[in-house]
Order: sequence, then structure tokens, then C-alpha cells
Amino acid sequence: MSDATASFIPLGAIIQSLDVAGTNIVLGFPSQKAYESHNACFFGETIGRVANRVKDAKIDSLNGGQSYTLAANNGPNNLHGGVVGWGKKVWNGPTPVGVKEIPAFEGKSDKIDGGESVQFTLVSEDGDEGFPGKVEARVIYTVSKEKSEDGKEKVLLGIEYEAELLDGEVEETVINMTNHSYFNLSGGPSIEGTIVTLATNRYLPVDQGGIPTGGLAPFLYPADKAGNIPFTLGAVEPDIDDCFIVNEDPSSVPIDTRSLPLKKNLSAFHPESKIHLEVYSTEPAFQFYTGKYIDIPAVDGVPARKPRSGFCLEPSRWVNACNVPEWKGQMLLKKGEKYGCKILYRAWKE
Repeated sequence: MSDATASFIPLGAIIQSLDVAGTNIVLGFPSQKAYESHNACFFGETIGRVANRVKDAKIDSLNGGQSYTLAANNGPNNLHGGVVGWGKKVWNGPTPVGVKEIPAFEGKSDKIDGGESVQFTLVSEDGDEGFPGKVEARVIYTVSKEKSEDGKEKVLLGIEYEAELLDGEVEETVINMTNHSYFNLSGGPSIEGTIVTLATNRYLPVDQGGIPTGGLAPFLYPADKAGNIPFTLGAVEPDIDDCFIVNEDPSSVPIDTRSLPLKKNLSAFHPESKIHLEVYSTEPAFQFYTGKYIDIPAVDGVPARKPRSGFCLEPSRWVNACNVPEWKGQMLLKKGEKYGCKILYRAWKE
């Protein structure tokens, strides 16, 4: 892209960089080869078929009551699509698809002129990591800039996902896509000092394997009842890896959320770098993860990345929804339908 503020690679349709005033705010590597050998943490990957965890690496019932055994790669569970999920596969692209607008989002009622857009596509065969049905997936990235009333230039990266079930014997499958970028606004080795505000404190309590144990509950850090209260990430605490719920009625979530408004999931700011980040999505939930398990050695001239060198905000469907009857519809993709969602990153420096 000309005057690029973001870069992407075919492996995993990965977001390799997102530049804000000379600082790359996403963790990554300088070469695709390094991603192939060192990206156990999913830096920047497009996650699919199903983001987050599927209990016991099994879909209990699809296509008339048939169960499906998936690849187990996180203890007994399936995580982020399996051993070779979509983030580990080489996609076709990037293919220029012209200029697309950045849609209106919470707090801004007007669309924003887009920049160049590029598309990546992937065909996932029936039985891929155990998932049923042949699926074609697409991701479109649109990079733009916005001049705000205070004169600050804001970098915008729009993401649009789409997937559909191709011809075959299978009538339905499950889909839950997201991006797994790790953000670091400090310009240094740690996220310590970052001030974060989450849009909600309603979350899904989980067992030791990260599978929801039931319904919603209030998250108790910080000790508030309504969310939208800033808190600071320290050197070790808070240690968060949880699914927060934006839409508390799972039965109302369509398989394609793209017609829904882009709602703010997170605001973050680092007082030393003066860099701000906002994440918006059309999705009913988001995973917020403070990077406890990052452990990447120095490679290709990039220093080692250690725990809490980045945080994730992964808009998505409810965790393990494919195995909970009351939640299942939000992940259930039937032949003739399209799965879809939108995500927006908005970042700037004071």
C-alpha cells in the first residue's frame, strides 16, 4: 500500500504492523519465515474456524445429531481452530479490491473515506482439523486516516470477515473468526502503565481449561458494577484472560453481524508514549488477554518478547457456543447463508 500505515502477509492473513506516529503498536516479526517458526502465540493471526476454545475438542451435535472430533491442542480442548488453524495456513492475497469506506462507529455517525483495501481468501476443506464442511473465508483490510476536530491524525484499520459453506454433503458447520493481534502502546518491552477501559464488566466465568461454567457474572477487577472504569496494567497484575459480553442475549445474535453497529469494546492509553487505541466491533463478545504466556526468543534482530509484552482484544462470539444449545445459533453457519463481522482499530498519538 502507498503511504502504508499497516502491513499484512499471506500466512494467516496476518497483521504484521500497524504504525502510529512511527511506532508499530502490534507485536510481530520482520519475515514470514519467522512467523512460521516462532509464532506459537498467534501474533496478528486471522483465527478460524472457531476462535477461542471448544470443550473437549468435540462438536456435540451438527447435521442431524452427528458429533465431530476436533484436533485437541490446548489440553483436552480445541483452541483457535486446532494445530494448524487458519492463522497457520497460507491465504491467497493480498488482492487489491479498490477503496472501501470505514463505516460509522459508536461516537461517530458519519462514514469515513477509506483508503486502499486488500482481500485475502482461504478455502478450508471438509474435515480440516476435524471441522465439517468445505468453507471459503475472506478477510478485507481497509486502512484510512481521520482528522479529528482537535487536529490529531488518527489511523484506522477496518477488518471485515465473511465465510460461506460451499457445495457438499454437509448442511451446516460452525464459524467464529477474529484477529489475534497483541498491542503494545508503550514503545517498550512491556504493557506496564497502560490505562485500559473495557466497555463492560460482564463476563463468562470459566473452569481451569477456559470453558464457561454457566451464565454471566460481574468481573471483579476493578471492583465496579458497570464497566467503563479505567484501570492500569501493572508489571504482573491484573492477570486477565476472559471473555467479556457485549450482547447479553445470545439468542439474538445473527450469524452475520455486519449490519449491526460498531460498538466500542476497549479504550487504551499509555501516558509516556501518549498513544491511544480504541477497538470497535459488531460482535457480541470479546476476549481480553494480558499476555501472561508470551515467551518468544529474540529472532531476526527483534528482541525477545516476554510475558506482558502485549495485550489482546479479540472480538468474537461467546466461548464454546457451538456446544451450548441456547448459544449455538451465533456460530451456526448453514448452507446458503453467510457468516460475517466487522472490527475497527482506531489509534493516534497526542
